[in-house]
Amino acid sequence: MADLTKIAGHFVPKREIAAVVPHGNGNVNDTYLVRTVTGLPFILQRLNNAVFLDPAAVMHNLRLISHHLLAHCAARRPTPCWRVVEPLPTSSGADWYADSAGGWWRALSYIDNAVTFDTIQSAAHGREIGHALGLFQRQLADLDPARLRDTLPGFHITPRYLAEFQASWAAAPAKATPEITYCHASIDQAAPRLNVLESARAAGTIRERIIHGDPKVANVLLDRESGQVAALIDLDTVKPGLPHYDVGDCLRSACNQLGEEAADPAAVRFDLDLCHAILEGYLAEAGSFLSPAEIALFPDAAWLIAFELGLRFFTDHLRGNIYFKASQPDQNLHRAMVQFHLAESIEAQDNAFRRLLTDLPA
Repeated sequence: MADLTKIAGHFVPKREIAAVVPHGNGNVNDTYLVRTVTGLPFILQRLNNAVFLDPAAVMHNLRLISHHLLAHCAARRPTPCWRVVEPLPTSSGADWYADSAGGWWRALSYIDNAVTFDTIQSAAHGREIGHALGLFQRQLADLDPARLRDTLPGFHITPRYLAEFQASWAAAPAKATPEITYCHASIDQAAPRLNVLESARAAGTIRERIIHGDPKVANVLLDRESGQVAALIDLDTVKPGLPHYDVGDCLRSACNQLGEEAADPAAVRFDLDLCHAILEGYLAEAGSFLSPAEIALFPDAAWLIAFELGLRFFTDHLRGNIYFKASQPDQNLHRAMVQFHLAESIEAQDNAFRRLLTDLPA
């Protein structure tokens, strides 16, 4: 067990540390809130270097993104602006600390007087979620994606995840249960469609930009008083990619009111009313740089990313839960079923989803 006070002491003097407590419920990194005696609290986080193989690249991107967003905020003054998560230096001036066990630790500024939710609370909340993502992408639209490092090569390239599943299944087929059979059949049925976004990229219909990479509801902080977006957090996955990865991930996360851990996967539904609110907020910011052909692919993106996450959860279950944290042996199998049922719900409402797009500002 890591000595958290000792590790936090690399970022502030130990005498300043009042407490180090677990914070949030992320599936990948270990996150703590450090309360200090006289200064501001901050976030202490251990990067999962089984997921992020190049932590230095993660920190390079974080520095670049935070500086760029802060410059946009400075240009807007005195107009209120959202707050930006910044890396904090160690006592030696580095922006991370490597412990003796090979763990990579970093400190981040803490956004106070803000709240986050695992699920959408209202249509107004949904519009703020969409607004946050659209504003994030728009403010980064003038930053050359080539300046960022690819922290997760192949991330959201769905055909790659299919190949990984097939290799895992071939190496160690799982015992047939109703849950395993359902997941395997879902993958077989969807496999021919999993290249929909990569084909559009190859055809030039959509192009690569800078994306957040994990814009789920819980990663959007709202100001406690105004209810407006305060910050977008968890920037480890920021990288060059298709904006549809973000849109799809945001919609599949936000429009499933039962959440990723739904008790009954078969009860999961994709909420088109929430989808409308989110895209209304998103396109108010991002509509200026997206073409009608790109916007027309949003239903495909929502379906694909929901299915992709189910595929990743299922593969991780087969591999022994090495990527996503799991407190129960079958937790990632259950999560996979939730996402596959969500993808089915999106597909069943495809026509209504496409009609919805015609009602939105472009």
